[in-house]
Amino acid sequence: MSTVAVILAAGLGTRMKSRLPKVLHPILGDPSLLWVLRALPAGLGGAVLVLHHGIEQVVAAVESWRQAGLLPCPVSIVDQGEPLGTGHALQVCIPELDSLGPARVAILCGDVPLTSAATVGHLCQSEALLLAMDLPSPGAYGRVLQHPDGRLAELVEAKDATAEQLAVRRVNGGAYALPWPALRRALLGLTNDNTQREYYLTDAVVAVGREIPVTVEVCDPEELAGMNSRQDQATLQAAAQRRIQLHWMTEGVSFLHPGSTLVGPRVILERDVLLEPGVRIEGSVHIGDGCRIGQGTLITDSTLGEGVEVRPYCVIERAQVGAGSKVGPFARLREGTDLAEGVHIGNFVETKKAKLHRGAKANHLAYLGDTEIGAGTNIGAGVITCNYDGVNKHRTTIGQNVFVGSDTQLVAPVVIGDGALIGAGSTITADVPADAVALSRTPQTVREGGASRLRSRQKNRTALS
Repeated sequence: MSTVAVILAAGLGTRMKSRLPKVLHPILGDPSLLWVLRALPAGLGGAVLVLHHGIEQVVAAVESWRQAGLLPCPVSIVDQGEPLGTGHALQVCIPELDSLGPARVAILCGDVPLTSAATVGHLCQSEALLLAMDLPSPGAYGRVLQHPDGRLAELVEAKDATAEQLAVRRVNGGAYALPWPALRRALLGLTNDNTQREYYLTDAVVAVGREIPVTVEVCDPEELAGMNSRQDQATLQAAAQRRIQLHWMTEGVSFLHPGSTLVGPRVILERDVLLEPGVRIEGSVHIGDGCRIGQGTLITDSTLGEGVEVRPYCVIERAQVGAGSKVGPFARLREGTDLAEGVHIGNFVETKKAKLHRGAKANHLAYLGDTEIGAGTNIGAGVITCNYDGVNKHRTTIGQNVFVGSDTQLVAPVVIGDGALIGAGSTITADVPADAVALSRTPQTVREGGASRLRSRQKNRTALS
């Protein structure tokens, strides 16, 4: 039987107090809505996303995820318009669901990010199912009332419940799987005859339950916890952090200080990776066997080969780092950086769209942008590839086994041939042939005894001279 998911994501999120739509607030670097979409099974017949507040931002985000290959199934968008309740959100989906022709509909919330893929997969394969939670203090959650055989009997809002019903600890988790024909009939029969003047999805679920048996299954409350405030966001992030760290620890990864280390859901860590305190890794990241990531380092959307050592306080973004390379401390690898095996990038070195071949080194205080550097080349302290003329970017190409002396400016576009030697303090504005020495310095002037004469003149001057 084909299943289509409907994800409710039209809410304003008033308690978040943010211009950002609630479903785009991140948990470990990934927006809540992306967590929900990523949990959908690959064989799903599609997902319908119900939006309204901040729809332009959410649509743009979903498109970026689609282009990045992060969506497991096709996603269509429905604008709820003026939100008139959760039942109304499903009502506006009727034409889209009719066109998709599902046998059943799975309903999820875009602000409930930690429902596992296993739970969502089970939901999507179920004939008629409601996911519930048992809470020691149910508070304002709607209560789930069941027949003696466990089937759903009623869903009661806390404000409408009797004292006996309020004593029930089983509450509605807000995730359902229901046959589409029965759900469609129930949605068409909804009314807003209540104090809120809203159309409640729970009324439709109960109506389906009167027609066919709806099973109630209890989940871990963490899986169904919603993000309605900044406090909820922090709680969910801590829960996700614990879950991800436990997984990688069982796979042979060491966390020296788990409480300060953040690893996102799309990160892959190989065996014997060691993460020092304060490390943050987000986005699509793959870190190879035996890497050590130094304290305070941030890595996003990057790949590190085996045995890489990242020393403390580095920033690595959209970069490739070859096996056995050493980076930092205090280095920044920007987008498009591609380091081959055994490359050394030292303290206060910044790279951008820079390809360094095997064994190249830049150990101190350099900017390497829009450049390719050959194997075995040594870049001295204070070297700058001057890649921007104020309008356009230009490339610097440096061959193999080149020595570039300290405090050198390479004014692009420029090519340095294999084995060349660039003297310290040079400004290179023209190509340098292979095996050549290039030097551009103002001649040094030495005046013997000049220091004493200068000091004498300075002492004899008045403040006004």
